[in-house]
Amino acid sequence: MLTEKQKMLAGKAYQAGDAELSKERLKAREVIFEFNNLAPKFIKQRKELLKRLFGKTEKMFYIEPPFRCDYGYNIEIGDNFYANFNLVILDCAKVSIGNSVFIAPNVAIYTAGHPIHAHLRDQEHEWAQEITIGNSVWIGGNVVINPGVKIGSNVVIGSGSVVTRDVPDNVFAAGNPCRVIRPITDEDKDFYYKDFKLGK
Repeated sequence: MLTEKQKMLAGKAYQAGDAELSKERLKAREVIFEFNNLAPKFIKQRKELLKRLFGKTEKMFYIEPPFRCDYGYNIEIGDNFYANFNLVILDCAKVSIGNSVFIAPNVAIYTAGHPIHAHLRDQEHEWAQEITIGNSVWIGGNVVINPGVKIGSNVVIGSGSVVTRDVPDNVFAAGNPCRVIRPITDEDKDFYYKDFKLGK
């Protein structure tokens, strides 16, 4: 018989109020509380706390406090990762983030969901699906990424988007729900913003 944690990690319906899961969330919150309340100068100490909390980190990463997550051990981040203020990751399932990913303020990454029908919701059933973000991705401010989404590499997600479905490689996508607006091509190398050229 599967434990509630095993059900959660397998993508099955589980009870989030389970004693083991509650204990693990509390443990993560203790680390996060310390991270968020360290003085700004304690950069190294904050980094060490996240290395202890996360399932996997690389050499170069930085997350601005405040930061929130559920468990921590389901989060894997690549090299050259930066997240601005108020990143929230509900990591009830694995969240895998590639190299050279930049995340703007107030981004929410939600692997967790609840049943549509109130009868099941009232019984505290919950479910979770993995989220994957590729390499060289920029996620704009106030973006919400929903359970089960896969975002490809070399992607920009516009501010305020709600990402409900997969996003392919090499595109700019935006909106609610988020959709592909256009491809990203070599011509974009000449422009840093809209029609503004580098060096001019």
